[in-house]
Amino acid sequence: MRIGVPRESRAGETLVAATAQTAGRLAKLGYDVVVESGAGVAASQPDEVYADAGIAVGSGEDVWASDVVIKVNAPTDEELARLRRGATVVSLMAPARSPELVERLAAAGVTALAMDAVPRISRAQSMDVLSSMANVAGYRAVVEAAHAFGRQFTGQVTAAGKIPPARVFVVGAGVAGLAAIGAAGAMGAVVRAFDVRPEVAEQVESMGAEFVTVDMATEVSADGYAKEMTAEQEQATAAMYDEEARAADIVITTALIPGRPAPRLLTEETVAGMRPGSVIVDMAAANGGNVPLTVADQEVVTEGGVHILGYTDLAGQLPAQTSQLFGTNIVNLLTLMTPEKDGVLTLDLDDVVVRGITVAHEGASMWPPPPVQVSAAPKPAATAAPPEPAPPKRKRPMWPVFAAVSVLLFVVASTAPDPLPEHFFVLTLAIVIGYYVIGHVHHALHTPLMSVTNAISGIIVVGAMLQLGVDDTAVRALAFVAVLLASINVFGGFAVTRRMLGMFRKADQ
Repeated sequence: MRIGVPRESRAGETLVAATAQTAGRLAKLGYDVVVESGAGVAASQPDEVYADAGIAVGSGEDVWASDVVIKVNAPTDEELARLRRGATVVSLMAPARSPELVERLAAAGVTALAMDAVPRISRAQSMDVLSSMANVAGYRAVVEAAHAFGRQFTGQVTAAGKIPPARVFVVGAGVAGLAAIGAAGAMGAVVRAFDVRPEVAEQVESMGAEFVTVDMATEVSADGYAKEMTAEQEQATAAMYDEEARAADIVITTALIPGRPAPRLLTEETVAGMRPGSVIVDMAAANGGNVPLTVADQEVVTEGGVHILGYTDLAGQLPAQTSQLFGTNIVNLLTLMTPEKDGVLTLDLDDVVVRGITVAHEGASMWPPPPVQVSAAPKPAATAAPPEPAPPKRKRPMWPVFAAVSVLLFVVASTAPDPLPEHFFVLTLAIVIGYYVIGHVHHALHTPLMSVTNAISGIIVVGAMLQLGVDDTAVRALAFVAVLLASINVFGGFAVTRRMLGMFRKADQ
């Protein structure tokens, strides 16, 4: 079968559905791949790059006559007319918000697979285009915010005075929100974040941000997304949104409800109360926006000097990387649908992933698919009785050990010949000091500590080697054992240290 990659017809589109690398991977699955001339220019994928990778470059007629057509945006009416009946088209389709498109796809007699309808299950993560694009968009949102903010994010103390760090508030800790948190934190900002799903607090805090809490009960829907908030929950969060937004320099909102308009989070009064020069990046602008003043694809500056960015193609601002991710998602899907790697696409509707993305097939509408149960958070057992708390462990008293050591030290000091008591006393002090010094070293310092222990082991080796020439057999045996054990410690320690330091070296060094 032949896969065609057309040039995107949407105005201003920079992405391409297959880069030279991902097209090569499709060819390894047994497909013949043809790319329309000029399809990847905006994504730094000129025709020469495809040709060098062994991918055919053809005309639009060659592409649209293919058995499978993969593209970024949903096919237009003109593009549907160019598809032959029975062909398969794979793209973003937003079928929940585009019922008329679903009808046209069914009427055209094509098999339509929506990449933005991939179920939120673990097995389908490698095919989740929305997550891939949201990851890039979250990063780009911080870059756009920094440009509009006009000031640096990180705080500094200079001779001219102290510069406080920027304060960033992120609403929504999904893929886009977490990417924004990571980018803002890496730039030195103080980041706070909120999500209606309390179970993501650990993810937020693991990235160095502070999770804002609101006392309310929330649930996760069966598709893995957060449920729409009730009126009581909206009232409980309204005051928090107002307080956090007024205190922030930059607010990034990512709240979306699948198949529904974006919820309004910040009121006009809240925006008016923000400081001049503050920035709001509304990543839900394509669905109506989380801020009432948002205008899709435009930057709005309020009378109070607040910048509201409603860009809907943030991922498209990094076309080379986003196209690579998009193409990889396509490859992972077609790998699933080509089990024999023979270049023959197999539509297994019993597979929950394939069924979930199938919008139309054989002239019939297949949308919506059967619901897929997703457990985003473990549910507590309703009937199981809570386990009884384990009795506290009793700590063994240490005084018998100290008493025994003291008695032993006294016996040796009073009976052993000189200079053994002096050496034994030094040994005892070394054990005590070593226990309290080395035993309480933080884990992050174990690598430099290993170098110190190597030096100590080297001293042991030298001392033991000096004792190998003694006539006493017992002394020589102990010296040999000491040399052996200390040498293992030295060489093993250096080997481990070298391996750990190698993790921080570049591959070409």
